[in-house]
Amino acid sequence: MKHRVLRILVMGLVAVGVFGGGALAFGQQVSKALHPNLAAAQNLIERAIARVTDAQKANEFDMGGHAAKAKELLDQAYGEIKLAAQAANR
Repeated sequence: MKHRVLRILVMGLVAVGVFGGGALAFGQQVSKALHPNLAAAQNLIERAIARVTDAQKANEFDMGGHAAKAKELLDQAYGEIKLAAQAANR
């Protein structure tokens, strides 16, 4: 039992460390007024990351690293959407 709790705590800390930068990307929300579709896409990515996090917790972060990789890719997509909006503004 102690091993299980320790594993959960360690994986939680790893997730925070790996995805701490993800929170920074969320500060780069696309303007809803200028690009409503891109802003909506970013919102869906935020929701997807939250659901993957919920799945990780439900499975005690034992998902073979695939959920973490999915969150990393979603974070990258979020940033690319911001870049798309900036390119459209030029």
